[in-house]
Amino acid sequence: MTSQIDTLPDVATERAGTARPRRRRFGAGFWIAAAVITLFVCWALFPSVFTGHDPIASAPAQRLQGPSAAHPFGTDQLGRDMYARVVHGAGASIRATVVAVLVGMTVGTFVGLVSGFVGGWLDAVLMRVIDVLLSIPGLLISLTVVTALGFGVVKVALAVGVAAIAGFARVMRSEVLRVRTSAFVDAAVACGVRRRTIALRTVLPHAIGSVLVLAALEFGTAILAVSALSFLGFGAVPPNPEWGLLVADGRSHLAGAWWLTTIPGLVIALAVASTNVISRTLKERGEVLA
Repeated sequence: MTSQIDTLPDVATERAGTARPRRRRFGAGFWIAAAVITLFVCWALFPSVFTGHDPIASAPAQRLQGPSAAHPFGTDQLGRDMYARVVHGAGASIRATVVAVLVGMTVGTFVGLVSGFVGGWLDAVLMRVIDVLLSIPGLLISLTVVTALGFGVVKVALAVGVAAIAGFARVMRSEVLRVRTSAFVDAAVACGVRRRTIALRTVLPHAIGSVLVLAALEFGTAILAVSALSFLGFGAVPPNPEWGLLVADGRSHLAGAWWLTTIPGLVIALAVASTNVISRTLKERGEVLA
């Protein structure tokens, strides 16, 4: 007869096989990316803490000086400190990006929730509209909208936000379709809970996770779009600094003053890369914990 002691290893093995996966820790890359984004946000909120130079005041005697201890990012064609202009320009760029992401996420989440939860002909109509929007490049949609609205940082933010609606709507709809078939939703329907209450208090909290991850990724895309529209002249009005506008201002001096376009361009690239790292890490962590 086999003793109970002999069966202990088998029980331990079975428990080990059914154990939930351990949580993955955030890597060094995630924390570096988070530190970079935090720095840029601090630039936007407290620019005077990081530089004492006036980003608008010109000093012709110091024009087109390369990076140095006095001017870490050099000076532009009017003698203005480029580090100060990059730091103060973070405010306009990041504010426009946040507005754009909020517009796209709010409207897209609502459209995806209604489409996925209601279904039927409404779902078919809304998804055909979303398919059309997804087939058009986002920058082209933003250019069309900003041309209709006019110039300015707020108009650029709204234009970029409109272009982001389709992506958020598609992701939200797919999550709603997954959650809608869950047992707890069927239980709420059986208990007579109103459909609007089920959608807002039951389905939405369980479907919003992927949308938030997409928002982190869309933040980097929105920075690129905002900077591109500002580069084309639709954003901040000179002499107010903005990252895309700084790149545009220095393009005529690229041969002799590389820092005018290279440094703001690297800042934009660093911001986009950091948000992509954060988004990818959050997505991988969510898949492990699911």
